[in-house]
Amino acid sequence: MITYLRAWLLACSLALAGALPATASPAAVDVNKASQAELETVKGIGPAMSTKILNARKGGDFKSWDDLMQRVSGMGPGNARRMSQAGLRVGSSPFQAHATAAQKAKPTRDDFVARGARPDKGEGEPSRRKSKAGPAAAGTPAAAVATGTAG
Repeated sequence: MITYLRAWLLACSLALAGALPATASPAAVDVNKASQAELETVKGIGPAMSTKILNARKGGDFKSWDDLMQRVSGMGPGNARRMSQAGLRVGSSPFQAHATAAQKAKPTRDDFVARGARPDKGEGEPSRRKSKAGPAAAGTPAAAVATGTAG
């Protein structure tokens, strides 16, 4: 217990003195120069991913993040973003996501308002609610009501 308190007091005093950084930024690891051990220091890169990167690198240095994502299976935009935040670099550049066509085409609230719809009232958006009743089978009372042939 006393050892724990000593360690805690030491950490607090170093933090107050400014000896500890407020946020530790990850060390940059260049994917074109790093060894397997250096690649594995990046959070999210284990032995399997580092082996894939090194095998793809045998074909030449990675020119960009897009090149890295095309040549290394399992390296998509999500993993590239996370690994870049953890310090991985292609050359000296961090990953910068490019908006896809689907993201660009997604309507915004302003698009609905420009058409006179009021999205805050549920207008202008398709209903996502599914009907609890399935389709009415022919010859059932529900089918007769639906078609207007109920007597």
